[in-house]
Amino acid sequence: ERNELNTSVEYLERGIRLGHEGGHPHILTSGYVWLAWLRQTQGDVSGSQEAIRTALQITQEYQISRFWPLPSAASYQARLEIAQGDLAAASRWAQESGLDPVNTPVAFLNEADCLTLAHLLIAQGNLDAAETLLYRLNRAAAAVERNGSLIEILILQALTFAAQKQREEALSALAKALSLAKPEGFMRIFLDEGAPMVALLRRAVARDLHAAYALHLLGALGETAAAPQPLVEPLSERELEVLRRVAAGYSNQEIAQDLVLAISTVKKHISHIYGKLEVGSRTQAVARARELGLL
Repeated sequence: ERNELNTSVEYLERGIRLGHEGGHPHILTSGYVWLAWLRQTQGDVSGSQEAIRTALQITQEYQISRFWPLPSAASYQARLEIAQGDLAAASRWAQESGLDPVNTPVAFLNEADCLTLAHLLIAQGNLDAAETLLYRLNRAAAAVERNGSLIEILILQALTFAAQKQREEALSALAKALSLAKPEGFMRIFLDEGAPMVALLRRAVARDLHAAYALHLLGALGETAAAPQPLVEPLSERELEVLRRVAAGYSNQEIAQDLVLAISTVKKHISHIYGKLEVGSRTQAVARARELGLL
């Protein structure tokens, strides 16, 4: 979780070796589940699939309950399938498990399965169902202060809100996740979410929401706080000059004087800026530009 992957490999391999020596199926199941996820993190998809198949074979051979050890091999096979883009296989797991975002109990023993279902719903674009399920999971985990669970739930809520264009709600959820994660050094739980999380972390930096830790996470991904313009049509250099003066509080008249332009030209530039940023006012334009790292 702290992104010390080489050390993780050493411990997992030693633990699995000891599990084989002792013939302990629960130790081996957990070991191969986490080895599968570690290999996925390292980009070794075939190694990841091999490890999760081994975990499933042990589960079947020893008829291990899906409730122990957690996480279950079947649930994490589905999570790996989602990460690898095989949504059809993950959907079959959800159907066979009888999971439902509204009616499935969100008690601790079901939590890992419900979180995998939430990942699947987000990947499928079924955002309303994901939001409903995550709200229920949040309430259950918060009631007994399961902060490790809450971090993951809040991250998924942030991603769901972001996909729904609910930017303030997304940043609020992310800020709560960062505040819980920082003291213990949680990293992989953010990093494994890829590009959507990078965009959210950049917005957190721009809004000074746990900015130091957000920058730490971006650095682990080889990213910076500055983002390329995610606009259908980028702002021109002249439009950026106008935008900077709008952000500084200049009036149209003052912008025209400063850049030696006609007021009508300034108004035209501002209109184009609004259109490209998809906003309707100066305040919104400045907020959106800061969010995108343009200011």
